[in-house]
Amino acid sequence: MREKLVAVMSNKKKLFIKTYGCQMNVYDSERMAEALGTSGYDPVGTPEEADMILLNTCHIREKAAEKIYSELGRYRPLKDAKPDLKIGVAGCVAQAEGAEIMQRQPMVDLVVGPQTYHRLPEMMKQVDAGQKALDTDFPEEDKFDHLPKRDLPKRGPSAFLTVQEGCDKFCAFCVVPYTRGAEVSRSPGRILREAQDLVERGVREINLLGQNVNAYQNDDWGLTQLIWALNDIDGLERIRFTTSHPNDMTDDLIEAHGSCEKLMPYLHLPVQSGSDKVLKGMNRQHTAEQYIRLIERFRDARPDILISGDFIVGFPGEEDVDHQATMDLIREVNYGQAYSFKYSARPGTPAAERAFVAAEVADVRLQELQALITQQQRALQEAMVGQKVKVLIEKKGRLQGQMIGKSQHLHAVHVAEPAIGGALNIGDIYSVGIIKSETNSLGGEVIHT
Repeated sequence: MREKLVAVMSNKKKLFIKTYGCQMNVYDSERMAEALGTSGYDPVGTPEEADMILLNTCHIREKAAEKIYSELGRYRPLKDAKPDLKIGVAGCVAQAEGAEIMQRQPMVDLVVGPQTYHRLPEMMKQVDAGQKALDTDFPEEDKFDHLPKRDLPKRGPSAFLTVQEGCDKFCAFCVVPYTRGAEVSRSPGRILREAQDLVERGVREINLLGQNVNAYQNDDWGLTQLIWALNDIDGLERIRFTTSHPNDMTDDLIEAHGSCEKLMPYLHLPVQSGSDKVLKGMNRQHTAEQYIRLIERFRDARPDILISGDFIVGFPGEEDVDHQATMDLIREVNYGQAYSFKYSARPGTPAAERAFVAAEVADVRLQELQALITQQQRALQEAMVGQKVKVLIEKKGRLQGQMIGKSQHLHAVHVAEPAIGGALNIGDIYSVGIIKSETNSLGGEVIHT
């Protein structure tokens, strides 16, 4: 019996997925692993162990495709040593580059776009038969209807759940409408079943994902209705969502931040610039003033809400006065966190045809912006010292007797296990008194009541 078991296990193939980019790609990688599980693949932690290497790519940043070609080149010795090793490219670079990937890197066996990875098992049959497999369609069928049921072991306490994909906004700098397609929202019934399944496997916090998650619309359901339905799931303690667009905010979603107990006081709401001239050039279709008033409404509904944002520095046509308008907006909003980047031209987007801001000018502006954001972030964290927060424990820390979790404001919190009262449990939520602020994290102790 033992010999038979060993023989069966030895026939299992091993899958290594490297994920680039956003949380949606993290979710997609999980689902691709599940899809390939039906073809006999089990995940492993390193490419050296793998029988199949899959790069799940992102096309947002500059030279994204070249970075993937460089990464593929690093796998050439593995392919030479193991000729049966399969290599695939998925995600947005796959969608944008298509067959060119195989032409430039003939060792690639499979290229699949972000809307067709439910077809991976059939594509692997082609690959196993010695053929190349390419699929970058925008199919009529919903990929989520064709993915395997998530019948998996117990998992960590926090999970992503995609509810909406694609974008209809066509910001002048962004490739998402071309690589992810038009806005599509999943059925609320399927989302709720998947959420229930996650909770049954140990998840306590769900982060709803979408390119424009607050554009979610399926029949009579908007994002607010979905949040309230999730609020009724026993065992689910926290709900978050990202990423939002200012133009899709609704009154009921703002109100939910003040009345829905499980909806966390954290909002990631990109603005990109504080200059109306630049916002118009970006095709954002809102003004800086409209954005600021929207933030005020959220703070009226939930005074302790932490605001996060996105900024692009050096967009074509940005002048010093525009940069200063962005700095003024940041000072007025007071961010707890933000992601900021120099503008990078994406081929095929309208802004890519415009005159660029000098790199050295953009560098200086980015440093100024990031210094201000860092100052605000540190001040908000230091203000948490002496406060009580609720921390969802996610993992053990590197230090003996230390656990790491997230506060309701998404701060990473290092929690010392109490000398009295026993060890802290992963997946449980504790009242924690904050005693120190460190770079990008807080430190605290459990409060016994």
